[in-house]
Amino acid sequence: MTEGSVNVAGQEFEAGRMMVFRPSDRITVAAGPRGASLMLLGGATLNGPRYIWWNFVSSNKERLDYAKEEWRRQDWGHGLFGLPPDDREEFIPLPN
Repeated sequence: MTEGSVNVAGQEFEAGRMMVFRPSDRITVAAGPRGASLMLLGGATLNGPRYIWWNFVSSNKERLDYAKEEWRRQDWGHGLFGLPPDDREEFIPLPN
């Protein structure tokens, strides 16, 4: 969720939270008192652990470290990351 809050099954969740539901979960989502903006993603369940750091997700912690280094290099199109040619001016550095 990017802003506001939502109520799921009687529990309120603030912005910045990720919620994962199983295919069999029957849920109702309602915006909180300030409204809400959220993003819904769907797909097959991934087996095994997932590690998240900033915008990177991997099943392997070492790959997260590799992705950090690749992002720092800004070598668009030659490593892990390829940005559109007209979207390379506004580089967003890794957080500390």
